[in-house]
Amino acid sequence: MSSITTVLVLLLAVVVSAPLARLVRMPLPLVQIGLGAIIALSFIPTVDLKPSIFFLLFLPPLLFLDGWRIPKDDLFRDGAVILELALGLVVFTVVGVGFLIHWLIPAMPLAVAFALAAILSPTDPIAVSAIASRAPIPKRLMHILEGESLLNDASGLVCMRFAVAAAVTGAFSLREAVGSFLWVAFGGLAIGVGVTWTVTKLKNWIIDKLGEDTSVQILVSLLIPFGAYLLAEHFHCSGILAAVAAGVTMSFTEQTGRALAVTRVRRAAVWDTVQFALNGVIFVLLGEQMPSIMARAAETVRVTGHHEPWWLIVYVLAITAALAVLRFVWAWFSLKWNIARAMRRGQPPPPVSWRLIAATSVAGVRGAITLAGVLTLPFALADGTPFPARNLAIFLAAGVIIVSLVLASIVLPRLLKNLELPPEPSHQNEIDNARVEAAQAAITAIEQAQHGMAEGRADADLYIDASGRIMELYRQRIDSRRQEPEALEINRRMDLIERQLRLAGLRAERDAIFKLARARRLDDESARKLVREIDLLEARYG
Repeated sequence: MSSITTVLVLLLAVVVSAPLARLVRMPLPLVQIGLGAIIALSFIPTVDLKPSIFFLLFLPPLLFLDGWRIPKDDLFRDGAVILELALGLVVFTVVGVGFLIHWLIPAMPLAVAFALAAILSPTDPIAVSAIASRAPIPKRLMHILEGESLLNDASGLVCMRFAVAAAVTGAFSLREAVGSFLWVAFGGLAIGVGVTWTVTKLKNWIIDKLGEDTSVQILVSLLIPFGAYLLAEHFHCSGILAAVAAGVTMSFTEQTGRALAVTRVRRAAVWDTVQFALNGVIFVLLGEQMPSIMARAAETVRVTGHHEPWWLIVYVLAITAALAVLRFVWAWFSLKWNIARAMRRGQPPPPVSWRLIAATSVAGVRGAITLAGVLTLPFALADGTPFPARNLAIFLAAGVIIVSLVLASIVLPRLLKNLELPPEPSHQNEIDNARVEAAQAAITAIEQAQHGMAEGRADADLYIDASGRIMELYRQRIDSRRQEPEALEINRRMDLIERQLRLAGLRAERDAIFKLARARRLDDESARKLVREIDLLEARYG
């Protein structure tokens, strides 16, 4: 019963955090971490955070959704940059920060320092998305950060696995490490693609035979990431990459348009709720762990050879600064390399400010994956002796998470304020062409349907008039997209005015329906149906 109470309190904290963050004008993740710390200090039973359960419950659906919704064209366009950050930067960080930690804290063995650096190397897609809600991060930079954080988990966790193995056994094999990484990465990707493709084929076959059930389809979409994650972990591959690959594959399979419109609408609402709840619970849980981590600070600091707890703050700040500096250096060299390649191809070099590179460095926030990863450190070595500096590594990782979140929340808006950015490519022409082709296809379909429905009927004129009115709307849409630029701008302004008037009318409609329902002049079921229709129209025009 106490576990159920704790879960309900965690969800209540997530609900309270959103309005509270708007009230105090603080980043939502920091508010949720603070609420988690308050829960831990209260009489409410705390959660014993088990990393394996944490990974299974929270990461697959969130990473699956990120892979599903991330723009694929942008992901593939910047694929080289993303791989440089997700692979090269991780190794660069592990080596640089690992030696720095060992130099700062000689009592921490080098293998353990490398393990901690590997845990700190992956950025967190959940934290990146949370920071983006406050900082005006350019779209292209945001897509690069999201793509990097989706892929660098596997490389960071693999590096951690081998650093821990070296610490426990005292042995390390580079050939085994490379082979294991390839198996973990490509095996996870293949399993993620295979699970989504197989489930989609089976689902479509059942729909063809028995019809589509919206609730079942939503539930299937919720189960796919867990299936991909568990299957990948069973074969000792990356469950994280499997969930990401499953999400990316889902976006391609959905382009067939097999799902009903009502399924897509309801599924999007369910996934938005799941995303908000899980994101919030992750940061609340992170805050809930902080008091117990801080309570061990006095014991932890003795490992470093000091007795003053403030030395731990110095270490956290030094490690956070090193992570940002190494990220800045790597991003700068990567940018120069890509500009040189573009110039060799005859492309003009894009103007890029140092502030944008600094923003890229600061935006590399750490989050739940780092916390869960550091908690997987073993308690003992192969000979049974305690794992060296385990509590210290946990404290340093938790401190870096907090500092990186605070730093990004404060510095990013200032770095990006009034910053002239390379122009984002406009897709308006593609959108206009797509609208024209869609309208032409609709007119053809209406004509064919009208002929089939009206053939041999005495009231054929009614069908002709009805189809004529509908096709006129599509012809107006086609004409509005084929005008001169000046006329097109006027037409767009007219569209804006019309949209505002439509929204005013829809709100008045909804108020009138609610008034009728309150007066018992309309039954509840009919009122809900009419209000939902108006809500969908308002979502379209809003």
